[in-house]
Amino acid sequence: MSPRTIAISGASGKTGYRIAEDLLQRGDQPRLLLRPASQLPESLQGCDQRRLELSDAVALDDALTGVDGLVIATGARPSVDLSGPMRVDAWGVQRQVESCRRVGVRRVLLVSSLCAGRWRHPLNLFGLILVWKRVGERALERSGLDWTVIRPGGLSEREEGLASEGILWTGPDAQTSNAIPRRLVAKACVEALDTSESIGRILEVTSRPDLAPQLLATVLATSL
Repeated sequence: MSPRTIAISGASGKTGYRIAEDLLQRGDQPRLLLRPASQLPESLQGCDQRRLELSDAVALDDALTGVDGLVIATGARPSVDLSGPMRVDAWGVQRQVESCRRVGVRRVLLVSSLCAGRWRHPLNLFGLILVWKRVGERALERSGLDWTVIRPGGLSEREEGLASEGILWTGPDAQTSNAIPRRLVAKACVEALDTSESIGRILEVTSRPDLAPQLLATVLATSL
């Protein structure tokens, strides 16, 4: 497969930078969409960096022009401002989807969350975050683009022992708990980008050390 240029919004975040690192390792060219003050790890300093606010439609269109795909890894952070999830996880996603349509980017993957759309969940105490994540998902689903949504479970920073740890892939609303290291979320995103059968699907991901690793293409062909 020839190298691709993949834009990543939220590329300085704990999941976003790992997605960029994984793309680099497989020979692709990440284009990092960053807020002006964002900091990057040393491993990504040489990457194409576009610093902008996602609310700037002209800058966003320019940043997405010429890419082969977009990974939306933005997400609202805990804050006293409870409007954050609405602005980031709903309207921010919608702006990125609209920009992709304007400039001709077909392939889009959104990192969302397990339980997106559920009202009765403790996470909704933070500005109805799961409700707004589902609004963002639906904006992508209705876009006419080649989309995939990845819904990870609880996120951890663990980096040890991941080579033999399997990802549990399911369809939407099949999992309600359990965790997954961010590094495996990044792996899942890159694998989904490479798997055409993931287009038009919501995929929930958690992981277990006792679960043997399995290719997404195999899972989609046999159990989803």
